[in-house]
Amino acid sequence: MGAQLRVYKRRIQAVTATKKITKAMEMIAASRIVKAQRKVTASMPYATELTRAVTAVATGSTTKHPLTTEAESPVRAAVLLITSDRGLAGGYSSNAIKAAERLRERLAGEGKEVDTYIVGRKGVAYYGFRERKVADSWTGFTDSPSYADAKNVAAPLIEAVQKESAEGGVDELHIVFTEFVSMMTQNAVDDRMLPLSLDKVAEESGTKGEILPLFDFEPSQEDVLDALLPRYVESRIYNALLQAAASEHAARRRAMKSATDNAGDLIKSLSRLANAARQAEITQEISEIVGGAGALADASAGSDK
Repeated sequence: MGAQLRVYKRRIQAVTATKKITKAMEMIAASRIVKAQRKVTASMPYATELTRAVTAVATGSTTKHPLTTEAESPVRAAVLLITSDRGLAGGYSSNAIKAAERLRERLAGEGKEVDTYIVGRKGVAYYGFRERKVADSWTGFTDSPSYADAKNVAAPLIEAVQKESAEGGVDELHIVFTEFVSMMTQNAVDDRMLPLSLDKVAEESGTKGEILPLFDFEPSQEDVLDALLPRYVESRIYNALLQAAASEHAARRRAMKSATDNAGDLIKSLSRLANAARQAEITQEISEIVGGAGALADASAGSDK
């Protein structure tokens, strides 16, 4: 019985230590969510004004350009998947991967080849384990991305968009990331970045129904669109990285809170079992003492006779 009590005590100590770790990780994730939300908010004015400029230029342009013109028969698409570098975030990465798999199946069903680009070690590990080809990958910055990281990610994608399909280029550019809705809600979404839909972009930027100003293009419409293309892609990727980072921290906070609560429940359960074992041990010791005293009394009574 004493051995069983020691086992319970060791398990309680181990679970208590784990609870302290998960509680600390929960608090760290909660503090990082606030920082990530601030970055998302700070990036919005630039993204909104850039989108307005793109919409205005694209509306007044008659030039065929990968930013605004859809291919007649698209044959290849690029998909950028954003996952996390670290685990302990519940189903955050797996939900994004599932959304990418659904998008891949849909594009394949449309007869398009898919080039996959991945951000985050979890996505890289998923594709690597299944020996799937990845066009390019980036790791090490998912929990706190910078604009420089977004530029590094955007560079090969922009290059692929500007190439012809026959030369290894792509006709469409899609992005899969986790949209931050609230502390409790984060949704894995897929979005087509290029070619952009003017109606959708106008709706997202709040310019739908507005009379956009007329522009004179210098030196030409195509040169202006060439200059806006990398800025637009970088801005969209940066916003997606920031939203994904906020979603990752929120998912990790929720997962760690659940782990902390479960550890507390397990400690209570183990404590009850330990108390029951201790009570049983005490009862057994009392029974042995009472039995021994009774046996001694019987032996004394027998010797008196």
